[in-house]
Amino acid sequence: MKITSIETFTHKHTNTVVRVRTDDGAEGYGQTAPYNADIAATVLHRQVAPFALGMDPLDTDKLADEVVGRNLKFPWSYVCRALAGVETACWDLRGKVEGKSVCELLGGKPRPFPVYGSSMSRKITPEAEAERLARLQAECGYCAFKVRVGTPNGHDRDAWPGRTDALVPACRTAVGDDTALLVDGNSCYTPDKAIEVGFMLADNGVCHFEEPCPYWELEWTARVREALAETCVRVAGGEQDNDLAQWRRMVCLRAVDIVQPDICYIGGVSRTLRVAESARVCGLPCIPHSANHSLVTVFALHVMGAIANAGSYVEFSIEPQNHVSGWFEPALTPRDGCVPIPAGPGWGVTIDTDWLASLDHAQSV
Repeated sequence: MKITSIETFTHKHTNTVVRVRTDDGAEGYGQTAPYNADIAATVLHRQVAPFALGMDPLDTDKLADEVVGRNLKFPWSYVCRALAGVETACWDLRGKVEGKSVCELLGGKPRPFPVYGSSMSRKITPEAEAERLARLQAECGYCAFKVRVGTPNGHDRDAWPGRTDALVPACRTAVGDDTALLVDGNSCYTPDKAIEVGFMLADNGVCHFEEPCPYWELEWTARVREALAETCVRVAGGEQDNDLAQWRRMVCLRAVDIVQPDICYIGGVSRTLRVAESARVCGLPCIPHSANHSLVTVFALHVMGAIANAGSYVEFSIEPQNHVSGWFEPALTPRDGCVPIPAGPGWGVTIDTDWLASLDHAQSV
């Protein structure tokens, strides 16, 4: 079996769906990383497809290594984002050929999986965020939520003065002590400020402090993790990282307590599994980053349903999703704090081909 065509279907800059077909008529669907997806599609046809065409779609490790290796002068971001589209399509193809879900191919079993409601907003006031979480807790049964603190790469700045200090206790009061509360710093803090914030989080029973420092400053993050080691707060990170050598360094350094590879940023499932396994060997849990309702959350559900060191829940955005969702069935719908891992062959979802036909199309053969 060999890959004979790779097609992209791009919706403006927000999403690119990938279809892989083989010489024996098999096909599968995947997705590049959302956002600037039109750039990822261009990179796919220029820097990924020439090396993926003719390869065995069932040997995703070899395919990923070949594409990354042949792009040695282009580390790493857009090549990996584009590679993810082809690689995830190959997993869908394999599942359809074998009549199994990707979760089953990986040794797991489709089932409802716990999710945490993930806020993406820093514009919302503490009072409005607290009200929103309480309402969604009642409507969807979430047993965990994540909110945003500081500002992205913010050099210790808050979204506005006092927001973080008001937000965290307001959300804790709103959801109650039995609900897990997570926060995301998005690379905001220097180590001393992150540690200060971390102890405030501990006072409010926060269990997860994501990307407290600029993600490339692993030693800074390691300092924060060490300082908070005796508290309830666990430091998480890795969503931005796509270089497996950097991942090995992160795990060996124990820079984080929880690893968070993004399947679409890192280059697909096979490379994610390598990170998850290296973390497992070191006793660290894995919770993939999945910040929207495109196929990336489908991918994360399947992986989390199979890996031995899966964390307690999958990330599930609580923001409006019109820009990336609604084009596949079944829809991802939280109920009793869980979202079902789609159980059909491959990714277990059906793509709306009428929607695909309306998008910008390109093909490599």
